[in-house]
Amino acid sequence: MITPPRLRFAPGAWRFAAPPLLLGLPLLLASPLFGVLVLLVGAAVLAFFRDPERTPPPSGIVSPADGTVSVVREEGDRVRVGVFMNVTDVHVNRAPLDGYVESVEHRPGAHRPAFSKDSERNERVDVDFGAHEVSLVAGWFARRIHPYLEAGDTVARGERIGHVAFGSRADVLLPEWVDADDVHVVRGQKVIAGETVLAERR
Repeated sequence: MITPPRLRFAPGAWRFAAPPLLLGLPLLLASPLFGVLVLLVGAAVLAFFRDPERTPPPSGIVSPADGTVSVVREEGDRVRVGVFMNVTDVHVNRAPLDGYVESVEHRPGAHRPAFSKDSERNERVDVDFGAHEVSLVAGWFARRIHPYLEAGDTVARGERIGHVAFGSRADVLLPEWVDADDVHVVRGQKVIAGETVLAERR
């Protein structure tokens, strides 16, 4: 017999989903239409916090997020790739490479739309792996960044490293050995966390 995959959700999912789900059940008796709408809100919250399994490819630097590539630019001798997560994307973030966490720094800031240029000043959490860095950037609606790591941790490529509640962006400052010709993605391309290769040495 084939066992169906177990549904997994990011931490905090039930805290947001439980109120509308519990409220919607009694509302079905008083107002079926309103009750169904409230239950749908709870179901949408659970869908937002879904956390599917992912299988990294044999090699390459993988995307830290599901979404659309919004940034590919050179910063001095480094390359940055940013992925914008809209409300329908999975918001659990993953490690682009194996690494040792040197620091996890929270930087307060604004809450501009995560796809805009102004988002460079947004609230963020920077995870420094030494050779590369991942930044989880809050958007206009996202106000809670939840890193799963702390300094001294080690992670494997594709492993879960955190999530941002309700929209945002995830950036990777790629290692120094990566140049523009090594990048496999372009702006506007859809990517999958832990599976899509952002860059690989040619």
